[in-house]
Amino acid sequence: MKYSYLFALKNYRAALIAAFFFGCIAPGSKFLAKELPPQSMAGLLYFFAGLGLLTIILARRNIRICFSRVQRADYKWFFLATLFGGILGPAFLTYGISRISGSTASLLLNLEAVSTSLIAWFIFKEHFEKKIVYGMILIILGCLTLSFNSKASAGIDTFLGFFLICSACLSWGIDNNVTRNISHLDPVLIASFKGLIAGSSNLLLGYLIGEKLFLNIQILQVGVLGFLGIGVSLVAFIVSLSSIGTARTGAVFSTAPFIGSILSIIFLGESLTIPVSIALLLMAGGVWFHLSENHGHEHNHNELGHNHEHTHEEHHQHEHSKHDPSGNSHTHHHNHSAIMHKHPHFPDIHHQHEH
Repeated sequence: MKYSYLFALKNYRAALIAAFFFGCIAPGSKFLAKELPPQSMAGLLYFFAGLGLLTIILARRNIRICFSRVQRADYKWFFLATLFGGILGPAFLTYGISRISGSTASLLLNLEAVSTSLIAWFIFKEHFEKKIVYGMILIILGCLTLSFNSKASAGIDTFLGFFLICSACLSWGIDNNVTRNISHLDPVLIASFKGLIAGSSNLLLGYLIGEKLFLNIQILQVGVLGFLGIGVSLVAFIVSLSSIGTARTGAVFSTAPFIGSILSIIFLGESLTIPVSIALLLMAGGVWFHLSENHGHEHNHNELGHNHEHTHEEHHQHEHSKHDPSGNSHTHHHNHSAIMHKHPHFPDIHHQHEH
């Protein structure tokens, strides 16, 4: 079967969308909310993201259906994802960034992509190929290059600062991997509750450390930014996890700093520097390596029964009972028969076979 770049682009689309909207956070925050305290602003971003997505669920009137798909085994993964990604990660970042220079923090934050991929490959045994490794290396090099775009504040780096930033990256790496285990659920539901819990936790932490908030137009503006930059981005990220796997999603998502730099140049009038130009070439090369991956071989699908949204393509050729929903895209419990075939594929929820 001839490999199609359109096939790869379709599968990577959600990861690119997630990176774009998350990349809006830094320039958007700088433009909209210069006077809001940092811990409380992080809480507002997450809380409004969760609130906006919850509104969508309620508007669709399917919250009961969403929860009916959740199995008992899913709760532990959701708890771990919220704990590491929504509470510990932001807390480590908030306290660590006050003890370390901006450029050093930018450099260390790229460890999230590294930790995500290493955990996916060596703990969760996700398959990887040379092109994926080369692409990840180029993207991380592009992120590191962006760190030279900032002026270092000499003398403020501490060991505790290093440790806290590294702990934040490790927390988000764990979050990305455990979220993969519940990516078959409604991504809007997952992102909504993660946002509400993480937002409430950060707002409470901001209150406990003495930050004060005053109701004004900036809070509304931050709400819109949070809904797009955190909420929509997180939904797209979860969709990508179920489509192309954790390591590939994490690597492509790490292009967000570059996207943020470009948006800052366009909308905030910042200058196009040599580091940003070099980062463009490195990240473009990294994304090309990912899109040019051609992973197709004969593989087995064992018998499997599960519940997720699907269409009746080659992996879903099952019969419907009179109680099953209709429509092109629908959700119900269904069984997969054992099959052996060959086609290009990614490590999604239907391709967890050994190599």
